[in-house]
Amino acid sequence: MGDRDHVTEIERVLLGHPTGRDATVAESWRRCVEIYGMDPSRPDPAHIVTDAKLREHREQAERLIATARSGLQALFRQVAGQNYVLLLADAQGVCVDFFGDPRFEDELRQAGLYLGSDWTEDLAGTCGVGSCIVTGESITIHQSDHFGLAHTPLSCTAAPIFDTRGKLAAVLDVSLLRSPSPKASQNLAMSLVSASARRVEMANLMAMTRRDWVLRVSASPEFLEVDPDAAVALDGSGNIIGTTRGALRALLPGGEGELVGRHIEEVLDLSIDDLPNLMRGQPTEDRVVHLRDGRKLFGHAIAPQTRPVLPRARPNAVPAPLAGLAGPDPALQRLLGQLARLVTAPVPLLLIGETGTGKERFARAIHVSGPSGRAFHSLRCASVSTFEGLDGVAAGTLFLRGVEDLTADAQSALLDLMDRRPDLRVISSTHVASSVLADRLRHDLFFRLAGATFDLPPLRLRADFGWLIDRFMRLHPDHTLTPAARAELQVREWPGNLRELERALQVATALAETQVVDLPDLPPPVIRPDDDPDARDQLETVLIATGWNMAQAARRLGVNRSTILRRVRKAGLAPPQ
Repeated sequence: MGDRDHVTEIERVLLGHPTGRDATVAESWRRCVEIYGMDPSRPDPAHIVTDAKLREHREQAERLIATARSGLQALFRQVAGQNYVLLLADAQGVCVDFFGDPRFEDELRQAGLYLGSDWTEDLAGTCGVGSCIVTGESITIHQSDHFGLAHTPLSCTAAPIFDTRGKLAAVLDVSLLRSPSPKASQNLAMSLVSASARRVEMANLMAMTRRDWVLRVSASPEFLEVDPDAAVALDGSGNIIGTTRGALRALLPGGEGELVGRHIEEVLDLSIDDLPNLMRGQPTEDRVVHLRDGRKLFGHAIAPQTRPVLPRARPNAVPAPLAGLAGPDPALQRLLGQLARLVTAPVPLLLIGETGTGKERFARAIHVSGPSGRAFHSLRCASVSTFEGLDGVAAGTLFLRGVEDLTADAQSALLDLMDRRPDLRVISSTHVASSVLADRLRHDLFFRLAGATFDLPPLRLRADFGWLIDRFMRLHPDHTLTPAARAELQVREWPGNLRELERALQVATALAETQVVDLPDLPPPVIRPDDDPDARDQLETVLIATGWNMAQAARRLGVNRSTILRRVRKAGLAPPQ
């Protein structure tokens, strides 16, 4: 469609008598032409705010960004395979958070589908975010619905996000650079973005009203606890102090009126004293709430949170050097308790974990927690061929880094050393599974080293991530992290684990122009080895060298055979015919 054809199509809509969403689009067009004096045939570039202005908008929206980000990450995983871009714009129309494929970064910037883009109607004309702000309703602006010629290839579906008082707080938008022609192709996008906006509102209400009663309602008992339709927050007297937008439609006839400030008994046939009967523990199908207009819903009441009284820990249960390795992670706390009981036992220890999970830190902490006055010897096994130099050293701990790299001669020498020096407590580390290590080492040596085996979790599986960030940030006492930056760190993969996190914070604090470290200051995430283009070449080389023997290739690369099979499928490799 050419420039003139595009304008003619819009004129047809304007001169006709559109209804429903077409009427919304037509009214938006009239406003752009009459109020803003825009020219739809002019291909205006995207409007991107300055870095300073973006920082200002992000600071004002940082609480909402932090609340919404995990849900938006989940939504992006759902739509990324269809080349969608996900934008979170504030109530002023400025994109304050963004998820998109970095391979198309230049195209996305040019189209305005990027961090810092301003999608208000007075700048962009009819568009998804701008129209959603004006109407307060979910909407799809598809291709020629857009006012500006530069945006006609786009399809944008946006849903509003309201705060607990019913005021527009943000707009969630999913967009395509190029989409199928039928507007109906975006129906699924509409469903997904509307559901995500509802969940963000729910998460925000729960975060804002932790000390109050919350009543969540659903038309279906099956979804009552997992994905309710709406919620209201109540003070101790039963007054409604906050809602999600869906509560208006769920609780008021025709979805019209106000809920905040009203007493719950004006809306439902129950009192504040009835809420305990709707708490978890009762069958969902029995938790029926009756509305004053005769309708019924299913209700789930959540009691006000009180500050937990933590049990007092046993004094000196875990030595301080070990206790400092983990925060509130139940699995790691159990592991530290086990290590604490082995500190003085002459048992060889094997620490298994991915690169960067802190194996040497654990080894040093175990050593320091033991008897004082003993030496700590750390050896990288890949460079060791003999252990003769340790014959005359002081008793203490021998830490073997990467024990899977010991040559056959070094394994024999290590066995001899362990026989001669029982006063050296051996702690070994490896990044391969114990089954793989057993294949690489002599059996007599493997069982000598694996007296007690401990698996250190990767960073992405640790439950004390926030504690770790605070611990590393103590090294940078003049800097603080915004909630948005902290949330971004939380959702990364961290293939380099603790070492990568520590380096990322070092870079971020160095790059930050102020003492507040925000999202733009963070270095980009490290590419996982599976996604590295060089990894494909390395994998193919090893497979050719081993004659496509998967077991041998796995041993050479230090991974499980299943990992090799997965990487082969992902890389699209096939053995020669």
